[in-house]
Amino acid sequence: MKTGKIILLISFITLLLSSVIYAESSNDISLLKIWEILKTKEFVDLTHAFKPGIPHWPGFPDEKRETLYWYDPNIGSLGHGFFAQSYCFAGQWGTHVDPPVHFARGLRTVDQIDVKEMIMPLVVIDVHEKVEAEPDYTITMDDVQAWENKYGTIPEGAFVAMRTDWSKRWPDIKAMENKDSDGISHYPGWSMEVLKYLYEHVKITASGHEPTDTDPGLSTSKDDYSLETYILKQNHYQIELITNLDKVPESGALVVVSFPKPEGGSGFPARVFAILP
Repeated sequence: MKTGKIILLISFITLLLSSVIYAESSNDISLLKIWEILKTKEFVDLTHAFKPGIPHWPGFPDEKRETLYWYDPNIGSLGHGFFAQSYCFAGQWGTHVDPPVHFARGLRTVDQIDVKEMIMPLVVIDVHEKVEAEPDYTITMDDVQAWENKYGTIPEGAFVAMRTDWSKRWPDIKAMENKDSDGISHYPGWSMEVLKYLYEHVKITASGHEPTDTDPGLSTSKDDYSLETYILKQNHYQIELITNLDKVPESGALVVVSFPKPEGGSGFPARVFAILP
């Protein structure tokens, strides 16, 4: 066989193999394939159901709910034949999203958060035993480094949740506030050192926690919300009042964070869930 024909044959075989490899690769990463994998996984809801009377920031009024229509006559305020309710609550209600504009004038509102920021690797930093021993505990870089020593560097774009098991106090408002005889709240929170590392060095997408606030109770009792202010001024969002972090792994899961899209919205209840590896 002449050299030219050999080269042509080799080129053809190379092209054929490349086509097969590309086709297999394309099938492996198709969205349908991903869905086939995901639907076999365990899903964990990280969201509290909300209703009137739940724990909330004390400056907000309680939720008001009204039945507008009911299946039978003389129950709904507007009529009957189906079931419909009206809800009146502050945007920061139940498990909820705080968009940047909540604390930072001119930054993003709820509707301006990109949907690509709503599915992320989930990182859970577990400090619940330390919180059990000291309710005023604030997360430290030692906690973060312990996670990274075990699992590797926190991935860029992740959602980092601080597990404190404070959500086990839900829906007892007094237990969540944990006030002493002087009216000072004692509940855990983040620290500026850790938040700066996560948002400026790692470049995570968002963070979340189980108590009502980013800042610990000792700070919020003095109207100090500097940690929440820091996060939102970075033009990132956060999720407050998460639950069930004890049912997800510290590493390897995905989290989906979703919420309605009120135009110019300052906050809204969210639905958050994890997909386990």
